[in-house]
Parts: sequence; structure tokens; C-alpha cells
Amino acid sequence: MKVEIWSDVMCPFCYIGKRRFEDALQQFAHKGKVEIEWKSFQLNPDMVTDPSVNINQYLADAKGWTLDYAQQMNNHVTEMAAEVGLTYHMDNAVVANSFNAHRFSHLAKKHGLGDAAEEALFKAYFTDGKNIDDTDTLAELGTAIGLDAAEIKQVLAADTYADEVKHDIAEAQYLGIKGVPFFVMNSKYAVSGAQAVPVFTQTLEKAFGEWHDERQITNVAEGPTCGPDGDC
Repeated sequence: MKVEIWSDVMCPFCYIGKRRFEDALQQFAHKGKVEIEWKSFQLNPDMVTDPSVNINQYLADAKGWTLDYAQQMNNHVTEMAAEVGLTYHMDNAVVANSFNAHRFSHLAKKHGLGDAAEEALFKAYFTDGKNIDDTDTLAELGTAIGLDAAEIKQVLAADTYADEVKHDIAEAQYLGIKGVPFFVMNSKYAVSGAQAVPVFTQTLEKAFGEWHDERQITNVAEGPTCGPDGDC
């Protein structure tokens, strides 16, 4: 059963949601039959990469908040992250456009490393204070998960996977997705936001139950598939 996850690298709740979903999946009896596909989404496509700007100041300016309130909000998500075993250093987060990071993710997906790429990007942004719009940084992250540095730099030097990123974003708009993380299970059931683990567990069970029943009906309609020794 496929689970599609729309996410943005710079979304603090997306990393938290990833951990909560993983906790639910770890407890799920049929986790081996679940396929995860990460999808691109940009919370702020017009963001200009600027490592010299503090993230608290950026949020205050962008949202019309006071600097103190922006700091409080980041402290709050830092506490939420700690509850699921994540360490956020929001004061060190680099203001960076995520489009190239999404292109990097699509390259990783091509090599079956989509989930590893998302994990590396989240950690780089929220924990390590790295610039996820920097080619050398992305090459370093990629080689650590098994990608080729030369291929990464070649992709980022061109517009490779730009259409794939835009397609994911357009699909999100078509589905009415306005925020992330957003989880779609078996193309039917959705979980919006970094919900509690039981919410993911219940949705997984319901979606998987229907997916399994649909497969059973299809197999009966098509007839049994037998092996060369007569085992069906």
C-alpha cells in the first residue's frame, strides 16, 4: 500500500510528523507492505536564500510578528521536537529556498533513497544549521546516503527534476493541500499535520484493510496465480 507524504524541508512540523508516522508504522503489523513516497511542497516559494539573516528575524518580518513572539514559536516547536527524540537548533537555521533541496530529493528517489534524503535534509536544516540550498552541502549529504557527488552537482547545475517538483506542487494544489505535512494513504485517506501516533495508527489500519480487500477481490476476479510446481 502506498503512503504519499507532501512535505517541505524547512517545515518544523514535517520532521516531527515524520517521526510520529514512523512510530506508528513501527507498531503496524503489515509495515513490510507499506511503500512510502515523498512529495515536494514549498511553504514559501519566493524565499530568497540568505545565510546572514537570523530565522527568528526572518519570521518576524515575514509574518508581522514581534521578534520575541517568533522566538517563542521556535522554542515551542523545539520542545515538540524533543518529545519525539529530535534536537532542533532553530537559532542556527539558515534562511534558504527549498526548491533545489526538493530536486535533490527527486534524484534520491530515482535511486531508491527518497526517505534517506528527507531524513538527511531535515537533520541538516533543523539540527546542524546547514544551508540546504548550497550545492556542496547537498553533495555532502548525498554522498553520505549513497549518491554520487558528481551526479548531484550535475543535476543541480541544470534544471533537472524541476518539472517533477512543480508536478508535485501542482498535484497538491489539485488535491486542496494547503499545508504540510500531509499524508495520503491508499489514495483515499488523509492525515493533515503532525498528528499524534494513534491517529496515524488508526488511519494506517483502515487504509490497509481496504487496500488488502481490494487486492483480494482483484485476485479472485483474475484467478489464482500458480507457480511452476503447481503452488498457488
